[in-house]
Amino acid sequence: MFKRRLTLPPVGARTFFLWGPRQVGKTTLLRQCYPDAFWVDLLKADEFRRYATRPESLRLALQALGPDPVRQVVVDEVMKVPALLDEAHWMMENLGVHFALCASSARKVRRGAASLLGGRAIRYELRGLTSAELGRDFDLHRILNCGFLPRPYQDSEPEALVESYVADYLKEEIAAEGLVRSLPAFGDFLSAAALADTEMVRFSNVAQDCGVSSQTVKGYYRILEDTLLGRWLPAYRRRPKRRVAATPKFYFFDVGVVNRLARRGELHPGSELFGKAFESWLFHELGAHLGYARSTEGLSYWRLAGGVEVDFIVGDMRAAIEAKAAARIGNRHLKGLRALAKDHPGVGRRIVVCLETQPLRTDDGIDILPVDHFLDRLWSGALLG
Repeated sequence: MFKRRLTLPPVGARTFFLWGPRQVGKTTLLRQCYPDAFWVDLLKADEFRRYATRPESLRLALQALGPDPVRQVVVDEVMKVPALLDEAHWMMENLGVHFALCASSARKVRRGAASLLGGRAIRYELRGLTSAELGRDFDLHRILNCGFLPRPYQDSEPEALVESYVADYLKEEIAAEGLVRSLPAFGDFLSAAALADTEMVRFSNVAQDCGVSSQTVKGYYRILEDTLLGRWLPAYRRRPKRRVAATPKFYFFDVGVVNRLARRGELHPGSELFGKAFESWLFHELGAHLGYARSTEGLSYWRLAGGVEVDFIVGDMRAAIEAKAAARIGNRHLKGLRALAKDHPGVGRRIVVCLETQPLRTDDGIDILPVDHFLDRLWSGALLG
C-alpha cells in the first residue's frame, strides 16, 4: 500500500470534496484517514436505494446516534445521490457535522441540481500514482506503459485491467448515464482523442476522424473534463513579443488508458510514442505536485507561430520545463528554451528533463536533469518550492 502525498483535513475539522477519476485510490485514502467515520457507501445497492429514495435517512440516522454530534461523515460516490448534498448542507449548518464527499463526476453532481454546498466545502483532487508515492517501486518504463492507476501498476497483467477499466467506463459513466446519443461515435472519439493526446486540439480534425460535428466533439471533451478523465493545458499568452499559439492542448489523466485507446503496444525508449508518453507523465507529476501543495500557480505551454515551443510553463514564467526522452541532449533539444529566454528574459529556471545519466548545466543557464534528479528536487520542494 502506498502512502499518498495528498494531505486531507484532520477528523472533524472541515467539510470537503475529494474528487478524482475512478480507481485512483480515493476510497482507500479516506478509509486510512477516517477509520472511525460514519460511512455511506453508495456503491452498495441497498445503501444506494435507501438514500436515493429517502435522502433524509442520513440525517435521521445521525440524529438517532445520540446527543453527541458525529465528528466525521464520509459519503463515497456522492454523485450517485446528489440530493444528499442538500442534507449535508443542513447538517453542517445546524448540527455541526463535517463531511468528506467523494466523487468522480462533476457532471452527475450538477445534473442533480445540487448546490455543491454553496462554496462551503474545500476541493481536493486525488490523481494517479506519482513517483514520490511509489518510492523505490517507481519504474519509468513500467509507468509509461501501464499508467498511473494503482491496480494496473501493481498487477502482473496490467493490460487486462486497463482494458477492463476502459470498457467499464464506457458502460458505467457514459452508457448508463445517457451522456451521449451514440456510444459507438463516442468510442471512435476516444480513440481519436487518444491519438491527439499531448497535442494542440483542433476540433474539426478530431470531428473528421470520428465522423461527427465539431460541436459534438466539443461536448465529448467536456464529458472527459467533467468525469476527470483529462484536462486542458492552455497556451501561455502574457506579454508576447512575437506571435504565439493560442490553441490549448489536451492530456488524458492516465497514459496507460491512452496506450490502450490508441492501440500503441509496448513503448520503448527512442520511439516517438515513448516520447509522447514521457511528456504526458511529466505533466502528471507537475500537476500532482502543484495540486497537492495547494499551489495557486498553474501550468501552460509556450509555442511560437513557427513551431518552436516549450512543453510546460509554471505560473507566470517562474520556471520553464521541457520533456525530452533522449539519452543525450544537444542544441536541437534546447531551441525552445533559448527562444523563450529571448522573448521573456525574466523567465526563472529553465530545465530539460531527460534520460541523461548525470545532471548538466549549459553556459547560458539551462539545467539538464536526469529523471531521478528532477524528481528528487521536485518532490523535496527544492525545484518549485
